[in-house]
Amino acid sequence: MAGKLYIVPTPVGNLADMTPRAVEVLGSVDMILAEDTRTSGVLLKHFGITTPTRSHHKFNEHEAAASVVEQLQAGKVMALISDAGTPGISDPGFLLSRECRRHGIEVETLPGATAFVPALVNSGLPCDRFVFEGFLPQKKGRQSRLEELKDQPLTMVFYESPVRLLKTLQQLAEIMGSDREASVVREISKLHNTTHNGTLGELVDYFTATAPRGEIVIVVAGRPSEATVKVDKYAAFKGKQARV
Repeated sequence: MAGKLYIVPTPVGNLADMTPRAVEVLGSVDMILAEDTRTSGVLLKHFGITTPTRSHHKFNEHEAAASVVEQLQAGKVMALISDAGTPGISDPGFLLSRECRRHGIEVETLPGATAFVPALVNSGLPCDRFVFEGFLPQKKGRQSRLEELKDQPLTMVFYESPVRLLKTLQQLAEIMGSDREASVVREISKLHNTTHNGTLGELVDYFTATAPRGEIVIVVAGRPSEATVKVDKYAAFKGKQARV
């Protein structure tokens, strides 16, 4: 009988965000696949979880997936966790989930923490429909991707590191306009959790003067529809009148 893979979210900051069910699952499986066993070791020790762990990260995911699938087919029950948040969301997890699907192995993902949801809701920008972009390409394809998103009408969500935040805000302002509404949320659920709302131009000015720290989510308003853009229908007439 085939085993089962649990995909288990872990806190993005505050350990109190760990759900009782997540603790129960991690304590009952045969093996925990962790993005970084040292980082996860702190979490597991805090909750008294002694389940054996094994490294499963983006650098070994392709090679490790086949071995994990074999063990699951043999009846093992495993859980996959990342350093923080929900595996598969800008973290390792997709490849293993796909391989399990291909081999008919049951996968169950527990609900729980992920950084972009509280950042999106906290931004005050429309969140009934949105586009999650995760991390932009660091070099090749970055400019072209932003150009593609320029006319996106839905709210856009990006992950970014503090060292690249200012550059990304500058690029967003240059391509989408400095008056585009946006939000920068950092250190979600941690002690220094902050949200800065404003236009892209205002956020560029703020983070030029203030060096950012911690994990960051950028939320950018979609391109306003023409119906919501105020147009002065007398602009052309005023121009002619001024030349008279």
